[in-house]
Amino acid sequence: MHEPTRTSTPQPARYGDPILYPTAVQQPQMLPAELPPGVEMVTLPGGYRTLAYTQPTPPAAGPAVQPIPAWAKTTALLAPTVGGGIAAAGFGISYAAPGLIAMTEALWAALTLIAAGTLAPLLLRAGRGTERSTVPVQHITQNISASGMFGRATGTLNHR
Repeated sequence: MHEPTRTSTPQPARYGDPILYPTAVQQPQMLPAELPPGVEMVTLPGGYRTLAYTQPTPPAAGPAVQPIPAWAKTTALLAPTVGGGIAAAGFGISYAAPGLIAMTEALWAALTLIAAGTLAPLLLRAGRGTERSTVPVQHITQNISASGMFGRATGTLNHR
């Protein structure tokens, strides 16, 4: 007993029913040279062979090239400049070395002169002792005057 079924709905397969395979439709064969670009003959999972549009496969390339970071480019461009600056500084110092040595000796001489100028009055006062002489200190003044560019000069000395 079979129940009537509509033709638009497929019948579910029952256990023991024979498996029916669709019959292959014979299509005209195309040579691979006749296929347009982007179309290939493919085999579907059910075993059918058909034509299909495919995505072009990119050529197999080596490892992807990484772009060089900006800091690396900047460093690479600055390295010769910094090295050249250091070389120029060394060259200049080698020429300036005799002058630098002379300047250091002059600075030491100036330093000793300043030290002697500040320490001499202290040492002289210490050497005198506490005795004061009773001789009065004399002040001498001098006045000189002249008339004209080539005139004779006259002067006076005053002792006080």
